[in-house]
Amino acid sequence: MASGTRELKRRMKSISNTKKITKAMEMVAAAKMRKAVASVLATRDYANLAWATILNLAEKTNPDLHVLLRQPKQVESVGLILVGSNRGLCGGFNLKIAQKAAASIKKYEKSVKATEIISLGTKSRDIVRAMNFNIVADFVKQDLTLSITDISALSKMVISDFTQRKYDKVFIVFTDFVTSMNQVTRVKQLLPIQTEPDEYLGVVGMSEGVSTRKEFIHDKKEKYLRKGEYKYEYIFEPSAKVVLREMLPRLIEMQIYQTVLESEASEHSARMVAMKNASDAAGDMIDDLTLSYNRARQASITQEIAEISSGAAALMRK
Repeated sequence: MASGTRELKRRMKSISNTKKITKAMEMVAAAKMRKAVASVLATRDYANLAWATILNLAEKTNPDLHVLLRQPKQVESVGLILVGSNRGLCGGFNLKIAQKAAASIKKYEKSVKATEIISLGTKSRDIVRAMNFNIVADFVKQDLTLSITDISALSKMVISDFTQRKYDKVFIVFTDFVTSMNQVTRVKQLLPIQTEPDEYLGVVGMSEGVSTRKEFIHDKKEKYLRKGEYKYEYIFEPSAKVVLREMLPRLIEMQIYQTVLESEASEHSARMVAMKNASDAAGDMIDDLTLSYNRARQASITQEIAEISSGAAALMRK
């Protein structure tokens, strides 16, 4: 019995130490989440306005003025940007991203000759690589992206590949931050620029909850570009080609930057929740082990009392 109680005490101590670690990780993730959410909220309105502006330009501007406005007649090759994380312990965050990408690729693999994956984050990259998909580029992912320059290399490569017709379409798979308890994995078409208000429809798949998100994007576009029955028109100075050449790549880069920020806020939120659940589970295990320890200890004391009483009675009979 003594060995049983010692084993229970050892397990309780081990789980208690684990709980301290998960609690500390939860606090660290919460601090990082607050910074990431602040970055998301600081740029989200600008990113939405930028995207609405791009959509409006695509509707009203001659696509011959800039190569980023071209609409391919036939889609043969697709580039898919995968935004994941470098570290685990965040629940199913990376697995959902990989599964979303895999489902989109497999659903449309018959209509597309080749789909190449550009990864940002080692964990999601490793999962997709295990699925035997073609990864052509792997970029370093920061724990917290502090500047748009951190993703400049990625955006320049993607824009260059599209302009050189290596890809007919470019999509990005990321996790959209809604709340700290709710994050949604989505597929967004970056290039070519769609004239439809829904930014989550394309050759490489549809996300869940499309109708709700479509209404949201449509409302954003109307909010920024419509006042009553009047829609904004654009006057280009010095010329449309010069303005589009300077503006469109930066606005596309801004969309990639915003999706990375959304993914980071979602990642740290998912890790915070996962560590909180682990801490709560550790606490429940400690409670159960404490109850088992008390029962074992009580049984041991009862047995010792019974042995003492039996010994005393035997002495009295002698």
